[in-house]
Amino acid sequence: MKQVVQNYKSGELAVLDVPVPGCKPGGVLVRTAYSLISTGTELMKVSEAGMSMLGKARSRPDQVAKVMQSVATNGVPATYRKVMGKLDSYTPLGYSLCGVVEQVGAGIDDVKVGDLVACAGNEHALHAELNWVPKNLYTPVPDGLAPRHAAFGTVGSIAMQGVRQGEPQLGEVALVIGLGLIGQLVVQLLTAAGVRVVGADPDPTRCELAERLGAAACGDPASTAVEAAVAELTGGHGVDQVFLAAGGGSNQPVELAARLCRDRGRVVDIGKCRLDLPWNAYYEKELDVRFSRSYGPGRYDPAYELEGRDYPIGYVRWTERRNLACFLDLLARGSVDVEPLVSHVADFDDAVETYQSLKDGDLKAVAVLFRYPEQAEEQGESAAPEVSVPEVRRTGTTVAPVRSAKTPVRLAFVGAGNYATSMLLPHLAGREGVELSTVVTTTALSAANAQRKFGFAEATTDLDTVLGDKSIDAVFVVTRHSSHAELTRRALLAGKTVFVEKPLALTEDELAGVLAAVEESGNDRLQVGFNRRFAPLLQEARKRFGSRTGPASLRYLVNAGKLQHGSWYLQQGAEGSRFVGEGGHFIDTASWLLDADPVSVYATAAPGNEDLQVVLRYPDGSTATISYVTTGAAGFPKETLDLIADGKVLRLDDFVRASVYSDGTVGRKQWVSSRLPKARDKGQNAELAAFIKAVRTGGPMPVPLESLVATTSATLAVQAGLAGGAPVTLARAR
Repeated sequence: MKQVVQNYKSGELAVLDVPVPGCKPGGVLVRTAYSLISTGTELMKVSEAGMSMLGKARSRPDQVAKVMQSVATNGVPATYRKVMGKLDSYTPLGYSLCGVVEQVGAGIDDVKVGDLVACAGNEHALHAELNWVPKNLYTPVPDGLAPRHAAFGTVGSIAMQGVRQGEPQLGEVALVIGLGLIGQLVVQLLTAAGVRVVGADPDPTRCELAERLGAAACGDPASTAVEAAVAELTGGHGVDQVFLAAGGGSNQPVELAARLCRDRGRVVDIGKCRLDLPWNAYYEKELDVRFSRSYGPGRYDPAYELEGRDYPIGYVRWTERRNLACFLDLLARGSVDVEPLVSHVADFDDAVETYQSLKDGDLKAVAVLFRYPEQAEEQGESAAPEVSVPEVRRTGTTVAPVRSAKTPVRLAFVGAGNYATSMLLPHLAGREGVELSTVVTTTALSAANAQRKFGFAEATTDLDTVLGDKSIDAVFVVTRHSSHAELTRRALLAGKTVFVEKPLALTEDELAGVLAAVEESGNDRLQVGFNRRFAPLLQEARKRFGSRTGPASLRYLVNAGKLQHGSWYLQQGAEGSRFVGEGGHFIDTASWLLDADPVSVYATAAPGNEDLQVVLRYPDGSTATISYVTTGAAGFPKETLDLIADGKVLRLDDFVRASVYSDGTVGRKQWVSSRLPKARDKGQNAELAAFIKAVRTGGPMPVPLESLVATTSATLAVQAGLAGGAPVTLARAR
């Protein structure tokens, strides 16, 4: 299928051929009829992409701060790869469309194939021929409403949420500053609610349009016309609400709002304009400044948008889906008219030229629609407290094929997110003896991006195609945590060698399911992405530390830091706790250094936050204490480790420097690594080399399956320990 994309690094716009998205449970696959260009939001994004790197940095200081923090934590090279990987990728455009339901996912019963729906979301209502849309981001189109008008549903919801934030009442007077697409819709919604409206915009044609659509008077904000109209309509008291629907860097809108708003009036920011509030003006009138967040309650909440968990209507009357349905109803009843806003309708194939004309100013428009072909090739169906350490059973000896040096190892990737594209694929692309065969993702564009950047032969959204391809030697599972166990199980049953990023499983049942697949298939060719044991610096330090005779004490401080708002790590109900997702790294590293698997786990948490203390006990009496903290200073190193035994100390400082101290009979001996100021090698490259070697030669996997299972069981036992408040015995640990 085709999709409009942009490269944020170069500014390139393209209509790209990408795989068709799969129809996942909890949503529908929609074939687009019309999609709407947001001439404000999207053109701002297009313009930013055309800036220099300095210009991009100035326009997004919040992202610059994140980059600087990443440099402090991960070093310059890793941060550079991550940032450039994000910049040099195709990103989607669009967030408002109307289309026909082509396929219905499991759990959906409010629409059927062939129904017309309006869709929202900058990840789901894209300028693309097909989109998968979750339940709370689509709504059926009322009978008789034209698809080209229903395509305005999302921007209409944005305008409606802004109006709701202003709490208008019958007979009041409002000022709308900025008469672009959102401003024109705000004017109509206020008029429909019985509010008299004054509009302000420097473009006279937009002022005329707003007056035709119901505004009492409009004019240039720099003239006296707007102020005179407000004085006449309000008896000199000022307007009850001001709606800021303007963009740009001028502070004029907020200054005008203060001048023309009545005492204790409301100012609502809907657009993205400069907000340097003049303190005296806002203080003296005690103005109520409010923000309107996109389409309404539910926006940016993964539980609502992705998992389909609606808010009870008794507590949240207007959610983003109910706003969407309400706006379509107003359109269908003629209370709002969007046809006069349509400046241009372009064929979807002409998308690049249309954006360029808008950017260059050759096409002056309030609203532009893309029209998609009415007929398209039909798509086929898509496939859519004691903790027991499970025993690893095999039906027989796994026989892995041995490849000659001239035969490349063919790899498939399931998932192509940030970690895969920044930490794994750069080490595999171009590696001698490796062929990147197929990349599978649930979103078509991410597969196409990975194919373009890393040279995959194929990109698809169909996992069964990969599992059924006998020429593929190994499958990498690099998806969200909740899918790891099931995807690993399916790949093992298909006879593939599997590399799965941590965690292997989120529950004991999931872990048991993976091992059942090993027993059923006899295929134990599995590696979990515990990369730190492969880090060259830690390998060298362990060698320098040497063997030990007595029990050891290991201390591991992980300064994990706070998560960014919106991180999917926060979705603990679906994706497991943060420690379950990441803690296996640290348990595996401790067990590798102590050359054993733990026999018990004790965990305790600080009240009111996510800081954890995890104590692991080993068969010879050794202990490992992992302090996993989120409340530390951001500038402190993420990982520091001390291993103490037999008069020796191994010290690791965040994979930048390591040292070993030992007391001998003659005197004190010391080894200190050379400092690595520009890079932190946490072992991904060496880990992948060991995995590829095992696949090529048919030799043993880099880490025994029993060890992977023991580490996973110990990680899961942390939650049980927190709940029980006592040490958890790990039964049958080797």
